Amino acid sequence: MRSTFRILFYLKRNEPKKNGNVVIMVRITVNGEKTQFSSKLEINPALWDTQSARAKGKTVQAANLNRLLDNIRGNLSMHYNRLMDNNGYASPEKIRNVFLGIEENGKTVISYFDLHNKQYKLKVGTTASHSTYTRYELTKQRLIDFMKSKYGITDIPLKEITTVFIEDFYLYIRNSSECNNNTSMKFIQRFRAVMNYARNSGCVFNDPFANYRFNFEKVDRDFLDQEEIDLLYNKTFASTRLTHVRDMFIFSCYTGLSYIDLCELTQDNIKMAFDEHLWIMIKRHKTNVHSNIRLLDIPKAILEKYSGKQKNGKLLPVISNQKMNDYLKEIAEVCEINKKITFHVARHTFATTVCLTQGVPIESISKMLGHTNIQTTQIYARVVDRKLSQDMDMLAQKINFRNNKKCI
Repeated sequence: MRSTFRILFYLKRNEPKKNGNVVIMVRITVNGEKTQFSSKLEINPALWDTQSARAKGKTVQAANLNRLLDNIRGNLSMHYNRLMDNNGYASPEKIRNVFLGIEENGKTVISYFDLHNKQYKLKVGTTASHSTYTRYELTKQRLIDFMKSKYGITDIPLKEITTVFIEDFYLYIRNSSECNNNTSMKFIQRFRAVMNYARNSGCVFNDPFANYRFNFEKVDRDFLDQEEIDLLYNKTFASTRLTHVRDMFIFSCYTGLSYIDLCELTQDNIKMAFDEHLWIMIKRHKTNVHSNIRLLDIPKAILEKYSGKQKNGKLLPVISNQKMNDYLKEIAEVCEINKKITFHVARHTFATTVCLTQGVPIESISKMLGHTNIQTTQIYARVVDRKLSQDMDMLAQKINFRNNKKCI
């Protein structure tokens, strides 16, 4: 049921101007609630028809004034109908503010990016990571750069964002930042998250993402095979920094720890379990999920190598992720491994080469990696050719044995 909506024009007679004119006021009433504001128009009281709430006469001035009043009435009615259609209700103050642009001034993309990122920063250390916060900040900056380049502006009202705008932003990221499709799509995902934040904050606008399709390409992620792992592990480097980075990488290859979890590893995380073996027991920084990983001989030896040499209770000499990846590129060249090695490759290597090819069930791999669902693990733990060959060998043996038994 629609609300009772009324618009009334009246004169502010108690504050006449020097020329004798008075301001024409606008009163909005919705279900008995009222608000009023100045129309910025004025008239001599003698030329005002109180009953019709219009200017008297057929002069050009009267016609122009009445036309402006009709425009105000039409715009207010439009805002009322739009608010009712979108929200199911419309207060007089809301209609007035939208008409005057009081609320619209703050309803810009970058203003909501600032609000969203400020709130997100408060979550860092509890339910969010600092790295994700910096990615939102980077997305905001990329959006500003795009608007400068495309439109010569640094901000834009939310209601002016369209699907075409989003497509242009995607293309800008791909071309100017040389990002691949999936990385560019991540920027667009974060952009959508901020738009949803604005909508959940009470902003009313048509969703530009309603007809936008996200298209992530399936990617085969690099991992090392056992020969490459052994090559790295047994290599003697002339540089101490390369030796340290190699040890951190190998440690992750045999534990599956991510960079951030490796940084935070302390003696409190190394515990003797019921099976009388040492285990790494941590809560994953990213997902806040408990993860238990059996310490094999190689990572155990690496821990012993650096025991007591670190500060702040840390167990391993971890440097910045960027430097780590730079040095890993150098290590790959020295060892003549023709793969793009980053620290995250160690996590894939653990899931695929160290575990899956050795027959560890994917459910166990998922728990060790600290994943919240097994679909995430399936990205890491692919069936490689060697494992497929082993599985088919086992199948062939079973079938051949059964057939031979029937022949006997």
